[in-house]
Amino acid sequence: MMPFPSYAAAKIQHLTSPGGIEAWFVQDATVPLVAMEFAMDGGAAQDPNGKAGVGNMVADLIDEGSGDLDSRAFHEHLDRRAIELSFSVTRDYFRGSLRMLKDNRDEAFELLRMSLTSPHFDSDDVERIRAQLISGLKRETSNPGSLASRKFLEIAYGDHPYGRPTGGTLESVPTITTADMKDYVSRVLTREHLKIAVVGDIDAASLGALLDRTFGSLPAKSKLVLVPDIAAGKPPQREFIALDVPQTVVTFGGPGIRRSDPNFMAAFVVNHILGGGSGSRLYREVREKRGLAYSISDSLVWMDHSALFVGSTGTRADRAGETVDALTREIRRMAQDGPTEQELAEAKSYLKGSRMLSLDTSSKLASAMLQYQLDHLSIAYMEQRNALVDAVTIDEAKQAARRLWGDGLLTVIVGRAPETAAQPVAAKPLKAN
Repeated sequence: MMPFPSYAAAKIQHLTSPGGIEAWFVQDATVPLVAMEFAMDGGAAQDPNGKAGVGNMVADLIDEGSGDLDSRAFHEHLDRRAIELSFSVTRDYFRGSLRMLKDNRDEAFELLRMSLTSPHFDSDDVERIRAQLISGLKRETSNPGSLASRKFLEIAYGDHPYGRPTGGTLESVPTITTADMKDYVSRVLTREHLKIAVVGDIDAASLGALLDRTFGSLPAKSKLVLVPDIAAGKPPQREFIALDVPQTVVTFGGPGIRRSDPNFMAAFVVNHILGGGSGSRLYREVREKRGLAYSISDSLVWMDHSALFVGSTGTRADRAGETVDALTREIRRMAQDGPTEQELAEAKSYLKGSRMLSLDTSSKLASAMLQYQLDHLSIAYMEQRNALVDAVTIDEAKQAARRLWGDGLLTVIVGRAPETAAQPVAAKPLKAN
């Protein structure tokens, strides 16, 4: 989509349709496009036990024929009008994305309505999608990054729903039935926890009518299984998976800080200093100083019931141990000493500027607006965000660093070098600053 520099300062409206459906909305007629992002509580955490991947299969299938259109006819309608419609699942949410030219908005919203309310789940389509998913899962069995990510989640969350892969497994996907998917749709695809963000060339009255027509006939209430809060597994822990591949992959991380935590913004800033790109400490220490890896980074991951920090890197098999030692030392140093005043100032400057630049299309702004709703933030958060970044003090950043990294790491190593699987020494207590 074309860039819209003004979107960074866009004024977000809180719209309520005549039927009571709420949305965050930015009206902009710069280009005749409309972008909508929406989400419903549920996601992969609502997959039944032993049936990991149900929500993911639903996301792949509800646009494969619905209403009076079979799969081919449905996609021909999308293609003919250049309508972009897609669905996905995260651990906590079933999400949808719709983009169209202004003149095609009625047909676009109607196709979305049909997908949500009358998916066919025809047997031929189900088996075709199932075969594609199984093929992808088989490829993952020889992909070191995929293996490392899966094992990391197992270590972090065990039997909790967050420990299951959202796309399912080679054992679970073949067992998923049409009845499983229809049950998921009836429980999850409802109006109760619906969040919507819309940006583009449409007025509030027209949008309200389209929202009622599209979502109004969904069930009013969800029937969700309770997902308990959980803290990620306590570091230090290390696992090794032997795989004959040219490059060893290392995934590392540990318990994070929840989005609602008062110390979250400090954690966000200090994590950028540690692992946020080519200017980070990990990048300098592991790549630039030692040449151990081409890239290394980590990020905070927050969910409704837990939080993580997760990072990854790849290195030569004979240097995997050295790489793990180097990143562990640097993370330990950050936990002990925290960032410098200069690092903090530079991180704030970058995070403020890059966020503004990242909101340069209708689609990106709609995605950000949806995420703010899912995070239970104020509609004014976009205007407040840079001030919150600026307000982080050096003491808060040091406190966040100690909380994130003071106990050490959960580490998964996948590759040829079994000696890297030696168990780590428990982290020593940190000295008080």
